[in-house]
This record gives sequence, C-alpha cells and structure tokens, in this order.
Amino acid sequence: MTKTTTKQRTIAEAVTLTGVGLHTGENVTMTFLPAPENHGYAFKRIDLEGAPIIEADANYVVNTQRGTNLEKRGVKIQTSEHVLAALVGMEIDNVLIELDSPEPPIMDGSSKYFVEALEKAGIVEQNAMREEYIVKDVISYKDEATGSDITIIPSDDYQVTTMVDFGTKVLGTQNATLEHINEFKTEIASARTFSFLHELEMLLEHGLIKGGDLNNAIVYVDKEISQATMKKLEKAFKKEKLSVKPNGILDNLTLHQPNEAARHKLLDVIGDLALAGTRIRGKVIANKPGHFVNTQFAKKLAKIIKLEKRNKIPHFDLTAAPLMDVTQIMDMLPHRPPFLLVDKILELSDTHVVGVKNVTMNEPFFVGHFPGAPVMPGVLQVEAMAQTGGILVLSTVPDPENYLTFFMKIDNVKFKQQVVPGDTLVFKCDLISPIRRGICHMQAYAYANGKLVSEAELMAQIVKTKDV
Repeated sequence: MTKTTTKQRTIAEAVTLTGVGLHTGENVTMTFLPAPENHGYAFKRIDLEGAPIIEADANYVVNTQRGTNLEKRGVKIQTSEHVLAALVGMEIDNVLIELDSPEPPIMDGSSKYFVEALEKAGIVEQNAMREEYIVKDVISYKDEATGSDITIIPSDDYQVTTMVDFGTKVLGTQNATLEHINEFKTEIASARTFSFLHELEMLLEHGLIKGGDLNNAIVYVDKEISQATMKKLEKAFKKEKLSVKPNGILDNLTLHQPNEAARHKLLDVIGDLALAGTRIRGKVIANKPGHFVNTQFAKKLAKIIKLEKRNKIPHFDLTAAPLMDVTQIMDMLPHRPPFLLVDKILELSDTHVVGVKNVTMNEPFFVGHFPGAPVMPGVLQVEAMAQTGGILVLSTVPDPENYLTFFMKIDNVKFKQQVVPGDTLVFKCDLISPIRRGICHMQAYAYANGKLVSEAELMAQIVKTKDV
C-alpha cells in the first residue's frame, strides 16, 4: 500500500437516475450522493427500515449468478458491477449510492448512463490522498471447474485485458484491452451486457429476467430457434416481430463494436475488482472472466492488501542512488567493520531515516551462529537499527565525528522472521518525540523480502567523546 500524490475525489452534488432492475423487473430510483474522505463505495437501501448500508466489499458477495450480488445481515444488493465500474472508470473514490429497491436500474445494460450522471453531478477533489495497492508480484486465481483465470502483474498503470471464448461460433473468440483508466468512458462504458439464447430461454422460464428487453441486452442466437420459442420471446420482449440478424444476434439492436462482448466482460472485471476496496496499480489479464472468478480474485486481493496494511510494509527503491554510501556513513558513525552494520542510507529527514544492510555469508557472526544453519542474531538486528537511528541523531550536530551513541533503553522488541545470508535488510526509524539534549526516542523496524522481520522501540543518547 502506498499513498499517491493524487487526492481522493467525490461528486459535487447528488444526482438521480430511474429505471428497472434487470432481474427483479422492479422500478427503481437510484441516487449518487457525495461521501466523505476514506468512505469508499457503499449502497444504502432507503426502502427498508433503518435504511441499512452495505459496503462494496468482496466479503459480502453471496451469489454471482447473472451478476454480482451482495448481502449483509439479510439486506441484499443485486447486480452491483455496472455501477461500481462507472465509479472506478471516472476515478471517483467516495460515493454513497441510495436505492429504493434491491437492484440498480439496468438502463441499457452498460455503464454509460451512470457515467453521464456522475459527470452531470460534477467531480471534486478532497483533501486526503488516495491510497493505491501497487502490484509487486504476480498474483493469480483459477477456477478449475470452468478454466477461467485472472492474473495481475506489475505495471505503471491500472490496465485490464480480457479474453473471451464461450466455445460458440456466433460469438467466437474476442479480446479487449484498456490501457489507461481514463479511456474507460470512451472505450468501455457503453459496452452492453449480453446473453445466449439457451440462457435466455431458461431465465424466462424461471422468471429470472423480468426487466430485460432488447434495449439492454445483446442476445446471441447460439442454437436453432423454433417458431414456438420465437413467439415466447416476442411476448416476453413485447415485440410484434423478432428475427435473427445475419451476424447471429436478435434484431432491434446494433453492436457498438465487433468485440462489444469482450469489452463488457472488461467492464464487469473493473466493477467486480472494485470490491477489493482499494485502487490498484497493475495489469489484470482475465481469461474467460465471469463474476465468480472475478469476485474470488477480488477477495484474494483484499486479503493481501489487508495483510500488507497490517504489517505496514513500506516500499523502497533499492536500486536508487543512496543518500549516503558506506564511506560517508563511517565519516559520521564511529563504528567500524566487523561491527558496522549499515551499508547505505536511502532517506534522511528531521524525523526519520532509512538504512540498508546487505547480509552475506562473510559476516563473522555466522561462524558460530549457527554452524550449518546461519541465522543473523536478533541482538545484531537491533544494533543495526540503532546504528541507523544514530545517523538520524548525529545529523543534528555540526561535528558528528566527535560524538558516540549509547543505548539508554530498548522496549517492545519483537522478532518475526529469520534473517539469513542473501537477505537485504531495510531499516526504518521514526522519531517518537523530538530530539532533546542529544536524546533520540524512536520506533525502529527491519524489513526483508517484503516482510517485517524485527521491530523495537529504542532510546539512545549522543555524547561528546571528550565527555566519555
């Protein structure tokens, strides 16, 4: 997790849309409302007693049949993905979505009308900075039953590629790519939902698609269509006459793009991954995506993000030119090899310092700790953190070479992971209170391999060598 230089955004004023729910067939009024910083996305059911709120959270996903459906304490929201995709696509962070029905209006089956409503409301910056999950490792999820899979890899932007193959001639194999989220409005938002004829027959038979008509769903005819079936469809869609176009789609609707189905699947991916609860910087590659695999992947991402937040693992560019190399460190610290345990300083301010130690098999302490199983002693990890902190306190005097640093107190020491040859230790020390009379009170952390390995609360004092 990192805070970006981009500020969070919400809408300037409330904006309302009306329509029908695709699966419920109920009339619905939906209002986007401005929300405070760090609020995220949430749905509010104003038709129910107490107007309960359901946060857009992957852990509330209960069903992914014909849409992503959320439930919290018995209160439900159906088909949330098109609304959430519009919010992500417009780079809005905080919005409350009021509904007087369990399902947002389907509109034309895309995110287009939601995007237009949000633009009409106006978008405003807030004071808080946006948090972003920067993907550093490949993360994948595969649904073995369907062969669908999603992978996310490091990238400078949030990008999404979808590959769609339903094994039908009428649709064929399609791909769609979004290179940058600011292209969502023009490239993806208008892509409409779609269904195959065999699915439609089943849904109509079971009363599961009451709000559908030919204006909000593309229907691919993937099987021979009988006169009896055609009559049923004409009745369901309240049309006098239906027919199949040469491209295998029911008429009264023209595709926006040849790969509109793949673009809509991309829209769904963006909406479903919004349930991870955090902006993402990485490239998503979704093969045969669907709401189940999308939301399972969102849950996996949410867990990883939560763990990283809890462990507060900062990211440092170890390839960047150091602020101080080992020679400059020795100009400031009195320590010398083999007891100098800091190789370089990456960051230094009035309140914090970041140092690095490359742990090699040549360290003298590995001779006896332990033969055949080399592990860096915890006490030396604490010493290395203290030496890093020494740079911070010595940077406050004009002649650091004339001072020594002595421990006064060590509290709350914890060792989380073993440190072994080949590890690169990164130390981060932050002042707990301002430096006074050469006394430095700081919280120190040591990281390696993207994990917290040790931590301690340290107090040290610098003393002039002539006073020792």
